[in-house]
Order: sequence, then C-alpha cells, then structure tokens
Amino acid sequence: MKEAIIVAAGRKEYEKLITVWESSVRATHHFLSENDIMTYRSLILTEYFDQVRLYAVNFEKEVMGFIGINKKSIQMLFIHPDARGKGLGKTLIDFARDKHDVNTVDVNEQNEQAVGFYEKLGFVTFERSEQDGAGKPFPILSMALQQ
Repeated sequence: MKEAIIVAAGRKEYEKLITVWESSVRATHHFLSENDIMTYRSLILTEYFDQVRLYAVNFEKEVMGFIGINKKSIQMLFIHPDARGKGLGKTLIDFARDKHDVNTVDVNEQNEQAVGFYEKLGFVTFERSEQDGAGKPFPILSMALQQ
C-alpha cells in the first residue's frame, strides 16, 4: 500500500472532510433520502465536527478519509469511494486504538458494508437503538472490540 498519513484536522479542513463524507454516504447509505443527506450534512458542519477530535488520512496527497473520536469511541469514520479497499479504514481504526485507546463504535445497522467491516476487525454488537442520535428512524448498532 502507498503511504497513508494521518493528521489532526480542524475547522480549516471541514470543507474537505464534508466532501469526503458526502461522497462516502452517497456510495454506502442508500437508505437515506436526499433530504436526509442534506440535513445530516448541515448538522455535521455546524455541530458534529465540533464534538469530536478529527483526524484526516491523506493518501496520494489528498484527504481521502477521516475519523472522529470522542473519548474511547469512534463517532464517525468515512472513506472516499475512490479510496475504498486500500486499507485506509483499517489504518484509521489502528491509529484510534493505538493512540487513543478507542474500543467502541456506533454504526448504522442499514450500512451492512460498515457493519461487516467492523466485525472483520473484531467488533461485536452489544446494543441496538431504534433511532440514531438525531432521533431519526435509522437503527444504530453499538459495537465493542473484543480483546
């Protein structure tokens, strides 16, 4: 794999991060309507990014993914569709585990690719919520790493 570089991200990177987010969501979150995507996009830019420690992964000199961490939990992990399958998601998970002692993640149950990705890395579901954090009817699985 070509070298992936992880860097702390802040407000000046929000536009690049939201571009990655939107591309990723459109490729994987087929259960969301256009209105849902625009609503979440706004919430992420105005609230959610500010609630986590953000780290971007640069690959071939471009921001191709990012992770948002709160305490010991992954709150968001998105990889640009053009960079999927290159190990960037696992690189971000390893970084979060090794540098921030992260051991849990919440993931949309309907995003079966993401659920499978986390399961492959050793995460196991321990709780299910009928609604997401915004109160919308998109079930969330809370998963934890099995040591």
